[in-house]
Amino acid sequence: MSTTTARDLASPAPAKPSPAKPRRGLRASRTFNFWLFASPFLIGLIIFIYVPIGWSIYLSFFDARFTVTPSKFIGFDNYTYMLTDPKFTGSLVTFTVFAAFIVPTTWAMSLGIALLVNRLRFMRAFFRSVFFLPTACSYVAASLIWKMSIFSGVRFGLMNTILGWFGIDNIAWLITPSPPWYWLVIVTLRLWLQSGFYMILFLAALQNIPAELYEAASIDGAKPGWQTFRYITLPQLRATSTAVILLLLIAAYQAFDEFFNLLDKTTWGRPPLVELYTTALGTEQDYGAGSAGAVILTLLIIVVSLFQGKIMGFGRGDESK
Repeated sequence: MSTTTARDLASPAPAKPSPAKPRRGLRASRTFNFWLFASPFLIGLIIFIYVPIGWSIYLSFFDARFTVTPSKFIGFDNYTYMLTDPKFTGSLVTFTVFAAFIVPTTWAMSLGIALLVNRLRFMRAFFRSVFFLPTACSYVAASLIWKMSIFSGVRFGLMNTILGWFGIDNIAWLITPSPPWYWLVIVTLRLWLQSGFYMILFLAALQNIPAELYEAASIDGAKPGWQTFRYITLPQLRATSTAVILLLLIAAYQAFDEFFNLLDKTTWGRPPLVELYTTALGTEQDYGAGSAGAVILTLLIIVVSLFQGKIMGFGRGDESK
């Protein structure tokens, strides 16, 4: 007779936990979560960016004086008017020259500061913050400081005080057309405001360059300094340099705040945006012509940006090409 007891019986195997069922419903949907977080930005982008752009293009083909809901279609007459307006075309030429000067100057200054900060062994974060701090200042506030304190035309201005130490008479920096000293005021202001931001971009790119490249160059006999900068550092910064130059070109053609606040109602060196502002929102209230000028300026920025990107190989997959 079997004497098997309950203790001798094999205990049943523990039941395997059933796999958790995936959550169903809208809250578990990645697509829903994406649209939940992206929709406010997209709605704002459509309402405040794309709709005004489309409406501006629409107005450029109509006679829209003193109204934003015109009914008289005039075709390309607004474009013809703006392209034959010497003030607008002159501002485009002037600011093409301005962009050709301010873009490489800001690029070189930002890169130079980034190289100096990157070589620091201590207090790097402090100096990085010091150079980046002007970026937080508004163009309007900085323009008033430059106008009323640093480059004030009276003898109490900082620059005139320094010139007075050397026996040089006071200079009316902002109202002297010949020589155009106001360009010195505007260029120094823009360099002070912009260099810190692009310095951060270059600094991030410099810190991503592998140290092995410099070690290999040292073994091959490359001298530290100009040779390593030319053959290693600068090629590795090509993508960042292209992006920086592209942003600087767009910013140069969109200059408005400092000119509007520094030069007041003078006509010397007025940027395209000031001309568009005067045409569309001034006494003329010609929204059609102002919109046509905005489209022309946008097309010019696109063409110049594409040309610059083509030269520097923007979007090229292989960095060695």
